[in-house]
Amino acid sequence: MGRRLWRRRALVAACLGAALLLLLNAPLLAPPAFENRAVGSSWLGGKRRSPLQMLYDLDQGPRSALAEVHRQRRDLLRRACSHHTRRQRLLRPEDLRHVLVDDAHGLLYCYVPKVACTNWKRVLLALSGRGPGDPRAIPAHEAHAPGRLPSLADFSPAEVNRRLRAYLAFLFVREPFERLASAYRNKLQRPWSAAFQRRFGTGIVRRLRPRPDPDALVRGHDVRFAEFLAYLLDPRTRRDGPFNEHWERAHALCHPCRLRYDVVGKFETLAEDAAFVLSLVGAPGLRFPEPPSWAQAAARDRAARLFRDISPFYQQRLYGLYRMDFLLFNYSHPSYQRLR
Repeated sequence: MGRRLWRRRALVAACLGAALLLLLNAPLLAPPAFENRAVGSSWLGGKRRSPLQMLYDLDQGPRSALAEVHRQRRDLLRRACSHHTRRQRLLRPEDLRHVLVDDAHGLLYCYVPKVACTNWKRVLLALSGRGPGDPRAIPAHEAHAPGRLPSLADFSPAEVNRRLRAYLAFLFVREPFERLASAYRNKLQRPWSAAFQRRFGTGIVRRLRPRPDPDALVRGHDVRFAEFLAYLLDPRTRRDGPFNEHWERAHALCHPCRLRYDVVGKFETLAEDAAFVLSLVGAPGLRFPEPPSWAQAAARDRAARLFRDISPFYQQRLYGLYRMDFLLFNYSHPSYQRLR
């Protein structure tokens, strides 16, 4: 089992490396700012097992219940990709921008906004020594500051290829409608999101509101959830460019049918899945900043309330827009969704 996985992973990495070699521009072929001469840590010299080796060793013998869950998620994702995706375009360097790199521990993490990515960035900063040892002591604005963590897009094709072969790649996903509701509440409804409201809210009001209030045209502070969804479904929005990362589809950010992910974590089982990743890293003592126990149920309730006033027609169209995230990551329709 382990040898087959290693061979398959090497083939995927080689194909991606060849594609990147064809597509990268000359300036990107220069040594990136984050390049490590040694590329990695002591485990590359054989002193300890890498996280990827730890995972494959788990697959060789009797698996724990949690290791079996993650094996099943990998298999489901691979089958869904085979069944639901056909010819795809080659990846470009900017497609790797969301894949963060921890060379010291052999990790690749694709972050999806509104899926605990702030806390995962805090953990990676703590692991790499770029922040306090307690991730909770790292302010959110520092975790998101540009340049704090290297991205896979910062490396040359050969270095991308090397990391894809040798590093443990993981991502965390969330039920798509609940993630949308969270993005709306955090970026367009909350009073402290004034910059985001001006950037997106004013355009939504101008485009979709028949007789907008002058204050709303300037501030974009009162966008309704139905207006936000209509903006997402408007073909003009896609023609203007990719979605903002906070409501872009997870598969469009992380490309799970082109990059092989070894661990697919879920927001719904965040604590267990985060502990599983950290155990593979060899840092079981590092505590992932978990949300309060009531937070996930509250988020589901808020999403249900927001979607209660959305017609089945628009819910069906929205499901079509986010369909691949439901299929690839094995999410069923939420109980509050009305499709007919």
